[in-house]
Amino acid sequence: MTWKPQLKADLDLTALPLDARQGFLMSQLDGATDVPTLAILMGAAEDEVADILEHLVVLGALEAPREALAAPAPEGPARPEAELEPDPPEADSGAEASADEASTATQRQRFETLLKAMTGDARVALARTADEPDLSALCFDPLPEVIQSLLENPRMAGLQARLVASHHRTSAGLEALVGRTAFAHDDGVRRALLRNPILPPALYRRLWSNRRLQEQFLVATSKEAPEQTRTMAREVLRTTFTQRQGEERAELIVNTEGRCLALLPTATLDGQATAILCRRTYSSTLFIQNLARWSACPPQLIAHLRRQDLVKRNTVLRQMLERHPNAS
Repeated sequence: MTWKPQLKADLDLTALPLDARQGFLMSQLDGATDVPTLAILMGAAEDEVADILEHLVVLGALEAPREALAAPAPEGPARPEAELEPDPPEADSGAEASADEASTATQRQRFETLLKAMTGDARVALARTADEPDLSALCFDPLPEVIQSLLENPRMAGLQARLVASHHRTSAGLEALVGRTAFAHDDGVRRALLRNPILPPALYRRLWSNRRLQEQFLVATSKEAPEQTRTMAREVLRTTFTQRQGEERAELIVNTEGRCLALLPTATLDGQATAILCRRTYSSTLFIQNLARWSACPPQLIAHLRRQDLVKRNTVLRQMLERHPNAS
């Protein structure tokens, strides 16, 4: 199919009832991209893309003969296997992000222009039975009662859960969201919650205190999370670090090259973690520097580090370890 669809001029996207996939496809329509390429960008079959394009024609967003959408691809002799095209690449992550932003803006606009004017009770009632595009638009409702009603809607899925996690701003609404086990364990929902500036401390502890130390450290140092979330993550990391087995503590220190120790100034290592670290050979200057700056570094580990070839050759590292308060 060689048709290269293009949006009509002066088209008002906010007036169209679009779902996420339709919005993404529309963001790719530039008049120069044909249907097979659009299918690759969407990671979908050409027939599926053709169906969406036909729907957009019906909505008045495109000018194209519907015959072009339904025209079958010309048949030809089968190509040898060696000449077959490779599997289509995945859609560009930047294009997906732009499409998500456009779709989110459309859904928010629908709520602000159409649904917000309804009474709260009417929106609560609508949320229980809503279908797209109202279903996603209601995820921007500020009332926790609306979010609770959305959770009773059988059409509520991961897409809507991630919208609520990103944009809802009440503790009650977020608590209700993660009350659904499937959503609480959804990685997309978790990532969205981390970016939400009103993520309640109790909810963060509930979701992350049982996660591995490595995951907690990543949250505590994430540039995407607000400062208050990183602060919560550091507090939880300090608490859980002392409760975990020595093997996991040692794993965190090794995997972060000791960077985690800056967040754990008062933490200590048990005998198991110390023994694990003392069995390793070290060739990273940064790792040894971080351990040398950590006031709680055990004497056995200090002695082990001083025997490393890297330390013997490096005067600065040797002096740092010799001056450590736990050096014997």
